[in-house]
Amino acid sequence: MEISGIFTAIVIGIVIGILGRLVIPGRQRIGVLWTILVGIAAALVGTAVAGAFGVADTRGVDWIELAMQVGLAAVGVTAVERLKGRR
Repeated sequence: MEISGIFTAIVIGIVIGILGRLVIPGRQRIGVLWTILVGIAAALVGTAVAGAFGVADTRGVDWIELAMQVGLAAVGVTAVERLKGRR
């Protein structure tokens, strides 16, 4: 992976992580770094899941893939928040 690919993954991870936090009601008590990490993981897994269902490459904006990524980010943010809350 090139530097531009890493930079793109971080930027998309930030966006996906923030969108994932926005769909969850209330305040989440996790930091920015956790949000970015969850967003990057959700973006990668969401792309793989969309590819498995054959909806990763569509004409125009890949809304189904984006919805999968944001949904996975919301689940990830909730999971991290609950794991950190147990401490």
